Amino acid sequence: MNIANNRKKIVVLTGAGISAESGIKTFRDSGGLWENHNIMDVASPVGWRKNKNLVINFYNERREQLAEVKPNFAHTYLAELENDFDVQIITQNVDDLHERGGSTKILHLHGELTKVRSTFDASLVYDIGYTKLNIGDNCDLGYQLRPHIVWFGEDVPAISEAITYCMRADYFIVIGTSMEVYPAANLIDYVPKQAPKIIIDPNIPAFTTPISNLVKIEKKASEGVKELKEYLTN
Repeated sequence: MNIANNRKKIVVLTGAGISAESGIKTFRDSGGLWENHNIMDVASPVGWRKNKNLVINFYNERREQLAEVKPNFAHTYLAELENDFDVQIITQNVDDLHERGGSTKILHLHGELTKVRSTFDASLVYDIGYTKLNIGDNCDLGYQLRPHIVWFGEDVPAISEAITYCMRADYFIVIGTSMEVYPAANLIDYVPKQAPKIIIDPNIPAFTTPISNLVKIEKKASEGVKELKEYLTN
């Protein structure tokens, strides 16, 4: 019998707040601006069609920034949880800080900054690390590559897989997200009623419907996971 399969399942949903502590700049509280750009100009199909150079350069800069930052305590603690639990990360973030922090099971809902994909066949995905993408960089079929990011107005292909994980959770932990970006915000509705739902954020949202077994930790990610550690230990 595989003992690992009998461990409690923790599903963790993470958002911008966990990466912000590492120095990743976000548009969460910037009135729709991201690095002084209108978000729809750099994170939408319309923006891509309007100005490919702007979009490509924007993500090249984000990739360059990502290479300079490091995982913080919240990232590494989630990795340490794998010693005692079956941990599945579901992240809305496009950075690779969970991977670099040591977590092994990570589902990126909104894509990955270190990857690009074909504009003709979305299944053709390439890992470019922290290098630049350029106009004229093509997939194997000869079509321009684009950032491997789920933009506003596009489907979220990984959401079905995320729902399946949530339905099997023994614990559901939310870290650093406003719970206002859909469809990710709906994932908590798929978690079993008996499962504790721990939310770590300085500004925990008010839910329109009651959430069973809700535990609030109104702190930033790194401080909040210390309290989470006590909760899980006890």
